[in-house]
Amino acid sequence: MISAREKSAHYEALQKEPTIAHLNSYNRHQCLLHLPFDFSTRPIDEKEEILAWIQRNILAGVTDYRIYHNERMRRPFGLILDTATIKEQIEFRSDPSINRKFISGRHYASDILSNEVTEFISFKTNTITPYGYVRGSRWGAATAKMNFRNLGILFGALAASPEGEIKGLGISSELLCMGLLVFPAIWNWYVHWQEARRGFFTASEEHMMREAAGLCSVPGGWLYQVPSVAENMKPIPGLVSQADIQDAKSDWPAACDKLARYALLRAKEINRIARIHRDPFEAILPILLADRPVAEYKKISDEIVSYMDDPFLDEMSYAKLVRSLLIIRLGLHLGFRQKNLRQLLLCEPGERPTPERRLAELGRGELRWNKGDHTWEVFVPTSAFKNSRSTFFGGQPYRVTLPDVSNLYLYMDIYVKSARSVIMNHRPSAAEFFITANQFNTAASAYGMANFYQAWRRIVQRFGIFNPYTQRGAIEGLLPHGPHSVRDVLATHVLKETGSFEQAGFAIQDTPGMIAKHYGRFLAGEKAAMVAKILNRVWMEQPG
Repeated sequence: MISAREKSAHYEALQKEPTIAHLNSYNRHQCLLHLPFDFSTRPIDEKEEILAWIQRNILAGVTDYRIYHNERMRRPFGLILDTATIKEQIEFRSDPSINRKFISGRHYASDILSNEVTEFISFKTNTITPYGYVRGSRWGAATAKMNFRNLGILFGALAASPEGEIKGLGISSELLCMGLLVFPAIWNWYVHWQEARRGFFTASEEHMMREAAGLCSVPGGWLYQVPSVAENMKPIPGLVSQADIQDAKSDWPAACDKLARYALLRAKEINRIARIHRDPFEAILPILLADRPVAEYKKISDEIVSYMDDPFLDEMSYAKLVRSLLIIRLGLHLGFRQKNLRQLLLCEPGERPTPERRLAELGRGELRWNKGDHTWEVFVPTSAFKNSRSTFFGGQPYRVTLPDVSNLYLYMDIYVKSARSVIMNHRPSAAEFFITANQFNTAASAYGMANFYQAWRRIVQRFGIFNPYTQRGAIEGLLPHGPHSVRDVLATHVLKETGSFEQAGFAIQDTPGMIAKHYGRFLAGEKAAMVAKILNRVWMEQPG
C-alpha cells in the first residue's frame, strides 16, 4: 500500500513533468489522477501516448458533437443585454453558477432592446398574467433562461460581422429591437444561417419557429398585444424596408398573423427534414448496450467504494468520496432530472419535515427520515418537476422510499452526520443535501446547474472510465457525461427487462409516449429475443 507521503512526493514530481507543464491547473490536476505511478520513468513516446489517451478520453471526451461545440465556443457572438432587471424575473439568483449574460461577445444591446426583452420576460414569467394582457402559458425559470439565451443568439447573429467566422448580418446593435421579429424575412435569414453553420436543420430551428409563432399568436402573443414596439423599428438593408415597416404599422394584427402562419408552416417543414446533431447516448453506449445497464453503471459506485479502502485517506478526501458515491447512488435510485436531484433539501433525523406547501413554493423536493418506518424517503411536490402536468403524476406529489441496499443507509448516515460538515470545514452549510465546499460564502455551498454537471462529469472521469495504463476505472469505452444520462440508463434497463414503455416511464417519471420516442431504438432487439424465446419452446418439446 502506498503511503500518503509517497503519494504526495509522487504528485510533486509529476507536477514538474515537462510533458504536462503547459496545461492549465485544472487539466493538469485531471492528468495527475490518470497517470500511472511510474509515468516519470517511462520513455517519451509512451508518455506522449498516455497523455494523448487522457486528452482524448478524459479531458475532451471526444465525440463529433463535442468537437463541433468546442470549436464554436471559441468564437462567441451572442448579444449582451443589461440583465439587471431581467435576472429577478427568471430567478438567476437561485442558481449562482449561471452566467448572467448571454454568451460573452463584443456586441451590447441598446437600451431599447434591453427594455423590450425585460418587458417580454416579465410578461412570460409573472405569477399571474399582467393586467390588460392575455397569456396562453407561463414560463418557469428554466424555460425562461433557455428562451432568453436563444434571443441573445438570434440578435447576436444579426449583429455579428459578415466578414468574420460567424458570418452574421452586420446590423448595428442600435437598429435591433423586438418589433423586427414580426417580419418573416428576419426568421428566414436566421434559420438558413443556422443551417449553414451546421450543414443541416435541427430541432432547435423548429423550436425557434414555434416560439416565433407564439410571439404573434392571437390573442396571447406578446408582440400581438404590444403594437407600440413598431415605433422602434428601422429599415434593415436587404431584409426589411421602410415600406415593410409602414405596412406593418398600418395593420399590426395582419402583420402578426402573417408571421404566425409563416412560422408554423416553416416549423412543419423543418420537422420533416431535421437531423439529430448529437447522439445523446454516444457517451454511454457501452452501458446502454449491456444486457443490464443499471448493473453496468453501478460499477462506478463500486469503484468509488474501492477507493475508500485506502487507510491513508485524509478526512476531506473520504468525505468527498462519500458525496460522490451518494450522487451516483441517488441518481440511479431516483432517475431525477439534474435540477430536482441537486436541489433536494435535507431534513435530518429528528427534524420536522418541510410542509408540502412550502416545498411547492420553493419548487424543490426533500430527503427526509421516516421515523415510523425507519427509512429514508424522498418527497417532491408535483410542481417541482419540469413535466408537472404529465399524466404520470396525476396531480399527486412524488414520494418514494429509498431501499437500504448495498450499504446505502450506512453511507447516508456517514454523510449526514460527519461528511457534510467536513466538506464545509465544520461551518454552516446550505439546506440542500448535496453541497460543495465554499470557504467564502455559505449560501453558495449549494450546487448550481453548471458546477453540479461538472461534479458528475469529474466523478465519471475519475471512477467511471477504464484507464488501460493504470487499470483503474469501471467501464471500458465510457466517455465523460452529465447527470441526465442516468435517466437514459434507467429507462433503457427497464425496457430491456420488461419491454414495457409504461414501466420504463415509471423509472424516470415520464409517459409511455415520451419513452417510446426517445428510447425505442434500444428495444427492437429485446422484442425479437422475447418473441423468439416463446416460439423456441415449441421446438424444445418432446414428441408425444
